[in-house]
Parts: sequence; C-alpha cells; structure tokens
Amino acid sequence: MASPPSTTTSLALVRQLRFCAGHRLFRHESKCAYLHGHNYRVDVEVVAADGAATVDDVGRIVDFSLIKKRLLGWLDTHWDHAFILFVEDHGAINAVQQSLPTKYFLLPWNPTAENMARYLLEVVCPGVLADLGVIARQVSVWETEEACAIAFLSGPPGLPPVALGSVVVVDDR
Repeated sequence: MASPPSTTTSLALVRQLRFCAGHRLFRHESKCAYLHGHNYRVDVEVVAADGAATVDDVGRIVDFSLIKKRLLGWLDTHWDHAFILFVEDHGAINAVQQSLPTKYFLLPWNPTAENMARYLLEVVCPGVLADLGVIARQVSVWETEEACAIAFLSGPPGLPPVALGSVVVVDDR
C-alpha cells in the first residue's frame, strides 16, 4: 500500500522501554559519585529509513513489537540489573567485581544519561534496528520521572563511534 500523498507530513513512532540498572558518575562533584541505581525509562523515536512518510500495507512505519523485541532485548541482556560503568573507572569496576554474581557493562564514556542516550542512538539502535527499514532519530533516557537526557540526529546517521560488540558486558551467572 502506498503512503497517502503528502508533501508536508513526516511520520515517526515512539516506543517506551524500561529497565533497572546501577551506575556512578566518575569524578562527579556530588552524591552521584556514589554507586547508586535508577529505574530507567528509554523513549526511542524511529522514522522510515528513506526519510519519507512511508508505511507498510498495514499503515505502519514498523510494528511497535519489533522495536520492543530488538531494543528491549538488547537492554535486558546488556543493561538491565547491571552496573553501567565508565571503562576508565577502575575503582567502581573493582568494587562490583568483588560481589558475585555480578553483571556490569563498560561504557566508553562516563554513564551520564546524556552519554547513555548517545550510546543507544549512535551504537545500539543502528546495530539492532538496521534490517527493519527504520532509523532511530531520537533517544531519551529518563533517570527519574522528572529528568531525562535526549540524543537526536541532527543530520543523516553516521558511522557509530564504537562498534556494537566492542564494549564489555560481564554476567558471571
């Protein structure tokens, strides 16, 4: 089914996902320097890869359940009930390694909400959504009900700054 003709309409969809994780902000000047956790919410906005208001025969950009399966699957495997730590934060890494079983993910940047949103947008989404015909245009990471960080594409997608499989996840169960 072809999209209805339009020169002014753009279509996007947003899928909300949730996970629980711990982190700390390396070199933070206040209480966020301590290991602590959040009930995170992630909102991912996708658009058709061709940039148009393209929909399938049902009238969708993509089925919401595919976004959930792919992205929540990645989040469950890598970040849910894990500590998300900066790869250079050796003190926190050593601390979580002392408690077994342990699960942690080493992020190439300090795990602020901004950097987590950036990592999801630039690294994870292109890797897990590539064959669905969509591009993640924006990712919001909510640390609390009142505060989130948003990463959004300001041009065409570029190459990921790091490879999807290049960051370490340890789950020793």
